[in-house]
Amino acid sequence: VLYRESVGMGTPTPVTPEMERVKRNQEICSSVLYKENIGKATPTPVTPEMERVKRNQEIISSVLYKENVGKVTPTPITPEMERVKRNQEIISSVLYKEHLGRATPTPVTPELERAKRSQEHISSVGYREGLGKATPTPVTPDMERVKRNQENISSVLYKEQLAKGTPTPLTPEMERAKRNQENISSVLYSDSFRKQVQGKAAYVLDTPEMRRVRETQKHISTVKYHEDFEKTKGSFTPVVTDPITERVKKNMQDFSDISYRGIQRRVVEMERKRVDQDQENLTG
Repeated sequence: VLYRESVGMGTPTPVTPEMERVKRNQEICSSVLYKENIGKATPTPVTPEMERVKRNQEIISSVLYKENVGKVTPTPITPEMERVKRNQEIISSVLYKEHLGRATPTPVTPELERAKRSQEHISSVGYREGLGKATPTPVTPDMERVKRNQENISSVLYKEQLAKGTPTPLTPEMERAKRNQENISSVLYSDSFRKQVQGKAAYVLDTPEMRRVRETQKHISTVKYHEDFEKTKGSFTPVVTDPITERVKKNMQDFSDISYRGIQRRVVEMERKRVDQDQENLTG
């Protein structure tokens, strides 16, 4: 107060751009000098003890904040308060829309559609991750009855809101379009089946139960094979012997004898000796 009393009346001066520039330079110089006065510091790792102290400090701060809050008197939410709240929301929405300027519409490209779907998937995953553990409640007969009544009421209200329609005859052109649509759907389904399912094997876990069944099946197959073998052992199938079969059999036996006894090799050697002897007779 005494300081202000000793200050006389001054003449206000306008804030010029030069004064603004000097003020900004002064602030920058002050910041630089402040940083120069700070020496070099040694970074310390965040240890579990420091984390614990930090959490305790936050809890103490929260407790002290709640202790400083006095006792309040709860007031019921009256219809008048609800009306005022709704009016306030409507006014806020109107004021928000008034502040919006003119926008340029942009076409919805496939890239935008892909980004939108990806964002919806991410939102769905994030929403499910944020859900806590829930307590399942049994579906009682009373809950089933209320659910059916609600469905009936919804169906009645939906039908009441429907206006009267004009029936259209089912023409041959409509029948043809319907069949074409079914054919197109079948072709698309077949294409997707071939691309996704056809040619791919179904993986089955090799569990101990599966291994036991496989071993049992092998044993059953082996027993069945031996049983059939024992039944057919000692029996033969009669074959009719005709002249053609006899001739083929005899030729096959002759070929076997020639190969086994080396007759073919001796015949070739004797033929070579005969040719040599004929040559000597001609030259002599």
